[in-house]
Amino acid sequence: MFDDRDLAPEVSAVRDAHAPDALVLDSDGDFETLPPAALDDLGGRVDDIDPAGYDPSWLLGDAPELLARCAGPDLTVGMPGDGAVAWTVQTDPPAVIVKPRIEGSPAEFVDFLIAEALVEIGAGVPEQFLGLFGAQYADFAAALDAAPGTTYQVAAAVCDAYRGLHTSPVFANWGGERDRLFAAWSDAGAQLQPRLDDLMADVARGDTDFGDAAELACAGVKHGLDVPAPFGALAVEAFRDHGAEYAVRWAQKVRD
Repeated sequence: MFDDRDLAPEVSAVRDAHAPDALVLDSDGDFETLPPAALDDLGGRVDDIDPAGYDPSWLLGDAPELLARCAGPDLTVGMPGDGAVAWTVQTDPPAVIVKPRIEGSPAEFVDFLIAEALVEIGAGVPEQFLGLFGAQYADFAAALDAAPGTTYQVAAAVCDAYRGLHTSPVFANWGGERDRLFAAWSDAGAQLQPRLDDLMADVARGDTDFGDAAELACAGVKHGLDVPAPFGALAVEAFRDHGAEYAVRWAQKVRD
């Protein structure tokens, strides 16, 4: 199921600096959440497994089934929205898993995504949004007052923005020594900015729903971009400092 991935020198340097023990593995199958057979294979490659153990009581009764599984006692690696690279600190050492869907992407962007995962591991940010919200997830869901799927999508995006507040200063300092990775980060942001400029007009016309808008805007936070209201309120140090408590207040203001 997994093979060790050869890393470009810049990515190896990022691993050494941020997550020196982390495994970087290629997966031979695509996934949203790793299937049991793959989990067994992963378990054979690590020294220990310590499932996150999110409390099922944090969820509302209409939470998506996959989220309920994530909140259970078993190891869950990967969730919808994780993209082509997933990572976990529920194993010792931590693991970064590159999915086959990444094939065809520019090599520089692939290397950036791997480097980003390594920086996130080193920063100690939440692996999944339940790790950010904890017992306040029910408060966030009640404040947002949206359909369960939209609530999931927005919560995941908000967690993405939170991670970005911790990691984007690292990426912004990569010019020079890690020019190739810095360029990939900058180029991805440059491609995203025009979509952000028109985002709320698209929402008003019904061309983009609120969940998709949250994903785009919170990706903008990860790239250090200016994002429109109401998402611009997530691109602030107060969110970085206060986490879930701030996110719940933000959701209340969005609803009002």
